[in-house]
Amino acid sequence: MIDFRGHLSSIALSADPRIAKAMTREADIRQALEQVTDAYGFHRFVVMVVPAKGSHSLSDSVVMTNWPKDFLVSYDAASLMAGSPVIERLRRSTIPFTYDTTLESRRRPDGKGSAVLSLFERGRLRRGVYIPVHDVRGTCGAVGFGGEREVVNSGELKELTFVAAYLFSRLSEIGEIRNRAPGGLSRREIECLHWAAAGKTTTEMAKILDLSEYTVNHYLSRATRKLDSVNRVQTVAKAIRAGLIN
Repeated sequence: MIDFRGHLSSIALSADPRIAKAMTREADIRQALEQVTDAYGFHRFVVMVVPAKGSHSLSDSVVMTNWPKDFLVSYDAASLMAGSPVIERLRRSTIPFTYDTTLESRRRPDGKGSAVLSLFERGRLRRGVYIPVHDVRGTCGAVGFGGEREVVNSGELKELTFVAAYLFSRLSEIGEIRNRAPGGLSRREIECLHWAAAGKTTTEMAKILDLSEYTVNHYLSRATRKLDSVNRVQTVAKAIRAGLIN
């Protein structure tokens, strides 16, 4: 595994052939993102596919993150995505940008600024940067780093932009990023349901699939919403009846 804890220049990263060979699993990408997050003084990272217009669930767009487990649940429960100036900017811009939660919350047209500010402060996401990215299939995404540090300088922003684009591309190449077709289950969601049907616990599934428990629960929760189920048992039953799993 390549050590990403140092501040990396684009030249150094692209010149090292070991990196591409080492980035072969979701766990490798996660570890790299955690190292970059720590090296630049942030607390959190997120990788997402940019939500489509009309989408109301941020959870459905998040591919990988170390945000607190209840953060996405609280965010979606309060219906905060519709009025988010950050999400709107990601939909129309390809330029990396910094954010300050205090300032962004004031720009919301829905009067939910206080709720946003409270949630992001609890999650230690006061300030940060979002970097629009895309893969070879044209999937538009974003990599975000957040915390409580001061605004990144131009040199740091260039480094983070290169690293974010590289890691998003590798994540796409190993099959973890795909368009979220409404109602369609992804390969990972089907895999998790298969093992759930076999009676495996979340911990066991995480070990089998080489994922974090958070990611397994995320896939299962998404499958539950897509199949309009109320719990994991009903989701598995519906998936079996639909022929999605055996």
